[in-house]
Amino acid sequence: MNALLARWWDSDVAYSFRRSPVAIGAAVVAFVLIFCAVFAEWVAPHNPFDLATINLLDASLPPAWQEGGNPKYWLGTDDQGRDVYSAILFGMRISLVIGVASVVLSLLIGVSLGLLSGYVGGKVDAFIMRICDVMLSFPAILVALLIDGVARAALPREAHNEVAFLVLVLAIALSGWVQYARTVRGSTLVEKNKEYVQAARVIGVAPLAIMARHVLPNVLGPVLVLATVHIATAIITEATLSFLGVGVPPTTPSLGTLIRIGNEFLFSGEWWITIFPGAALVALVLSVNLLGDWLRDALNPKLR
Repeated sequence: MNALLARWWDSDVAYSFRRSPVAIGAAVVAFVLIFCAVFAEWVAPHNPFDLATINLLDASLPPAWQEGGNPKYWLGTDDQGRDVYSAILFGMRISLVIGVASVVLSLLIGVSLGLLSGYVGGKVDAFIMRICDVMLSFPAILVALLIDGVARAALPREAHNEVAFLVLVLAIALSGWVQYARTVRGSTLVEKNKEYVQAARVIGVAPLAIMARHVLPNVLGPVLVLATVHIATAIITEATLSFLGVGVPPTTPSLGTLIRIGNEFLFSGEWWITIFPGAALVALVLSVNLLGDWLRDALNPKLR
């Protein structure tokens, strides 16, 4: 284990990371936010979704440093008396889980179809690429809204809250797999004509084995960079859907739901209910985007 860490520390990627203050700062911010979200039960001072701990008399309290604030609630409370800081941590965890899950599903679909399209070619390639062209002609948020609407119409109303999480992941994933498919297809078209693939064909290796063992490891570099950036896009998409009221149920709100709830009280002077969740969303997405930009540059030998 120590040898692996030492080898990584001496690699070009680690050297690039150590030389980039922006990447280090983004990594620290992302790590702190993700750690606090994952361990929200221990980090958050309150459980904002435990009805036994909520006091309506504490509703709409300003942040602790303002007049009328309560030191128990650092960032104030919302209209139901829930601690805004604790709600942000719990909501950020939901946003992260949905973002990562949707990216993993998009990656599985896109990489599989991209490999198949690039390696097989012919009518299969044309068919998959036409589907990609159709998907790219619609905005991702519109595709996600369409899928979410169809799922809600097909399922009984009492089942909406139970499957809202899965529907949201599926909607975001099906609107984002095209980028992976096109990226992997382009790399596969180059790799399949190289000598090591030709040698595998000559000795009788099955096409599926060639794609999985030989081509796939050599096309994953751009995919990993794309996946890092796509996590931020998926979180934004989830926040947008939740802001529009078609995301996760109010009983388990994400950052988008918190922003939507706070937006109703923004012009009444209770700005903290929406500003702080919005700032947390911006910090999370910005740090992940900056890490994605650094990873893209670090893995590109032309930019070294």
